[in-house]
Amino acid sequence: MNVDPDCLFCKIVAGQIPSKKVFEDEELLAFHDIHPWAPVHVLVIPKQHIATLADVGPEHDALLGRMLGLAPRLMKELGVGNGFRTLLNTGRDGGQEVYHLHMHVMGGPRPWRKG
Repeated sequence: MNVDPDCLFCKIVAGQIPSKKVFEDEELLAFHDIHPWAPVHVLVIPKQHIATLADVGPEHDALLGRMLGLAPRLMKELGVGNGFRTLLNTGRDGGQEVYHLHMHVMGGPRPWRKG
């Protein structure tokens, strides 16, 4: 598995940095964002290091589908019933802060609006 020893999210996957996990399997990890934009805000990441969405290829199609498919399940489990937002920031101009592919999944009662 591809890992970057200097990557914050790779360190979370390795258990070197604690996180409040909501899901984990062989390929994916989901955990609460430490700076939430919404009442429920989780990050879904692949365990393998992929820096940005621009770095994926056809070999990642199933992984991306699993990430997106996990979002409604997590929101339901976390009590979000009136809709949610998914967001993938890509690259510096796209607002990406941690260079490990990650999907924000945000929901909960309004008002919250950012980004």
